Amino acid sequence: MKNKVRMLFAVLLSVTMLTACGEDPELTQFRKSVDDFCTKVSEIDTSINNIDAQSEEASTELLEYLDELDVVFQSFARLDFPEEFDYLEGLATESSDYMKEAVSSYHDAYSNGSYNEYMADYASENYARAYKRIQIIIAFLHGEEPDDADLTIEYPNPDNE
Repeated sequence: MKNKVRMLFAVLLSVTMLTACGEDPELTQFRKSVDDFCTKVSEIDTSINNIDAQSEEASTELLEYLDELDVVFQSFARLDFPEEFDYLEGLATESSDYMKEAVSSYHDAYSNGSYNEYMADYASENYARAYKRIQIIIAFLHGEEPDDADLTIEYPNPDNE
């Protein structure tokens, strides 16, 4: 998770630097929303990393932070992406769906006062999938094309629009 925090800080800085004077207000608002999303995720991630694992309340704290993270991802998925980034909205929705599944699975993993390793592994996989989609979105917002063997890019065809 610490690597994700570093990545989000880098993204936050980059998004801030990409905001230009005289830019389209819709694009400026979108970038601010992305910046806010990255900041909130970073804050929650820091809180998760600061949980005392030996505390009796550790699992409760973790689940509360994960619930908060789920809400942040859902908000991100509801963003209205500017026209030039419309193709990323599906990834934002997928990311939110994976985070929702991850959080639900973490709740199941810690339910009934026990720990279910299978459910925790499943939750972790979904958590990673959610973050992977965010990394891809951020890369495209920076004008980069992610180098991922599992990624299929469907560019809009201007002739068919």
